[in-house]
Amino acid sequence: MSAKILTEQYPWPIVGEFKTTRCALLSIDFQVEYCAPDGYFADLGLDTAHMRSVLEPVSQVLEVARNKGIQIVHTREGFRPDLSDCPETKILRAIERGHPMGREGRYGRLLIQGEVGWDIVEDVYPHSNDWVVDKPGQGAFYATDLDLRLRSRGIDLLVIMGITAGCCVSSTIREANDRGYDCLVLTDCVADVFEELTETTNQSFKINPLGATAESSDFLQILP
Repeated sequence: MSAKILTEQYPWPIVGEFKTTRCALLSIDFQVEYCAPDGYFADLGLDTAHMRSVLEPVSQVLEVARNKGIQIVHTREGFRPDLSDCPETKILRAIERGHPMGREGRYGRLLIQGEVGWDIVEDVYPHSNDWVVDKPGQGAFYATDLDLRLRSRGIDLLVIMGITAGCCVSSTIREANDRGYDCLVLTDCVADVFEELTETTNQSFKINPLGATAESSDFLQILP
């Protein structure tokens, strides 16, 4: 079995060979408000069916990787109940869109930590040994201890799945790249609010030098 994946960009990982102890699998922002057909994105007039379509392959990758001993990391975007960690610009933009941060809704207060809508959907819900990173920004490294936790375990390879591809997924990849992590994006396990936007973002992942891209089946084949 090869210890590297032959991606379009380069044999991944670019430094050394793949080992499960070097790797973490990130599952980004599969939250109820974003995925539900009647959640926050739906309130904005967006059809969330495309984002939900990747839940099955993401779930499969999580199960296999978890059984192989790879560290699983889930992220949730949200804020403290008093919004003290939410920048004023975000608060005002949300007001302009007609859905203020913290407003009451069918899944509780919008993007407030501890509310039903803020939590991760059941299809890909964290297991007891998974890490959960609660973040107040788009990127998983901003105002979190993720970098510290990864480095303390000797992890330098990140396999990325999640929504939204052009925002939170992309932000996390850029943050990781600046910190020296070698990222692999599973293109069939990321999605945005429109299929066309997912395709465009995946194309950008393929051509810019922020990491490598592959299908989830390619990644699963490398696992020992």
